[in-house]
Amino acid sequence: MDTRPASRGVYLSDAFQQALAHWNRQRLEPSFPENDWQDTIASDAQIAVLEGEFLEALRAEVRDAAAAAPQDADAFVEWFEDLIDTGPGQHDPLFPWLAEHATLDQIRWFFEQEAAGEAGFDDLVALTQIKLPDQPKLELARNYWDEMGRGNAKGMHGPMLHATAVALRVHPAIETTVPESLALANAMTGMATSRRYAWHSVGALGVIELTAPARSAQVAKGLRRLGLSGSERRYFDLHAVLDIKHSEDWNREALRPLVKEDPRRARAIAEGALMRLTCGQRCFERYRAELFKGMSR
Repeated sequence: MDTRPASRGVYLSDAFQQALAHWNRQRLEPSFPENDWQDTIASDAQIAVLEGEFLEALRAEVRDAAAAAPQDADAFVEWFEDLIDTGPGQHDPLFPWLAEHATLDQIRWFFEQEAAGEAGFDDLVALTQIKLPDQPKLELARNYWDEMGRGNAKGMHGPMLHATAVALRVHPAIETTVPESLALANAMTGMATSRRYAWHSVGALGVIELTAPARSAQVAKGLRRLGLSGSERRYFDLHAVLDIKHSEDWNREALRPLVKEDPRRARAIAEGALMRLTCGQRCFERYRAELFKGMSR
């Protein structure tokens, strides 16, 4: 990756986001010691600076909106929960269209784009919870335990998602993923892996739980319409219901005590949530641009 400073437009380019995605794949993969580990650390440091510049560019976009978030814990949770209606990208027409009109090939392309990230929700939660205060840490642990199927391999969410990928015969690849989707995945990984964005990651993960159920239900409806079995669409059916409770628990057991203990965290949590939603909005707009080509809708 070119380590020279980049303009804002470059941060959202194919080249930048693909390079960042390849770096995330490499650095998150379990590995072994290498003889040139000093060179790897030096290279990682240069790329981490560019990742930081990318995250700061996203922060700059949402800073003013996040400044409106209250610092009182109860008022903050109310503000946060309102994002389900007022946040960027909410109620996008893409999802009713997926439910009612998308062909199998169109659903397949959508799924390939959505499967771009190197770290699943479970891994992002595990990375974020490090050294959090006890009550929020316990809530993230409960969330992670659900993601792990509560110790039952058949209930793990990652393999459920893989079953959908197998059923759709998709093969996600960095090179065939639009930069908007890579940017979303890279932003989530960057916030979760850097402790200076820990509170941002709490907000970004929390807003996924808040806003995902309605979208998951629409995707599940589309998969059902196209003939996928219950087991093949189970991931989306489950998250259409389970994430509602996850969101309620996250807001009560993680967000509220974090802001009550230190009101300064409200701004960072709000920024993280809005960064995630803004990246998602860009994805939905790009998906529609690709999927609705030649259509009047």
